[in-house]
Amino acid sequence: MLDAMTAYLALRERQELCDLALALGPDAPTLCEGWDAQDLVSHLLVRERNPISSLGNVVPPLSGLNERAMAQRRSRSFEVEVERLRTPAPALRLVRPLDALINTFELVVHHEDLRRAQPDWSPRTLPAADVDLLWSQLSRAGTWFGRKLPVPTVVRRADTGASAVLRKGDGPVTVTGPVVELVLFLFGRSTIRDVSFDGPDARVAVLRGADLSV
Repeated sequence: MLDAMTAYLALRERQELCDLALALGPDAPTLCEGWDAQDLVSHLLVRERNPISSLGNVVPPLSGLNERAMAQRRSRSFEVEVERLRTPAPALRLVRPLDALINTFELVVHHEDLRRAQPDWSPRTLPAADVDLLWSQLSRAGTWFGRKLPVPTVVRRADTGASAVLRKGDGPVTVTGPVVELVLFLFGRSTIRDVSFDGPDARVAVLRGADLSV
């Protein structure tokens, strides 16, 4: 069944993340502070399989639910948990557009969190259709991304020059780079390549120093 589903990015990122996690092992570092590969896999499973507990990531009073769910996941066999993550939850298998909507960014970013924490990492070249999909989702989610940006901000694709306004205002900072790098920047990752910032110096400094972590 999975072979017939590999046409969409979220599932392919899921498969590649799982392959890499198994190759590196549970103790492999990630770019998520304090998390190793086992923590990352546990987080993804809690988010997808225990959505109420996962609310603890964003609702502080519920943080204990998330911590307990994560601990339960971490206590299990890493290999078994990775194989569980490899297949989307039943509802997502039935409604592929929902999986693409809620998991494309999540899986691309966390795949890179695992890849880029390794000493020999290098940027990937994704198929053009995947890059276009990421850009489409990024530009449509401008208001969501803009909520954490401290200054007016425009993002621009380095390959096509297309741009999207994420936070309106005069004198914006324009952030230009490959689409994957722009996504990682907007998710608060600092390990990025070939990204430039143009605009008033003070605003560039504020943006580059902002905590955008998601």
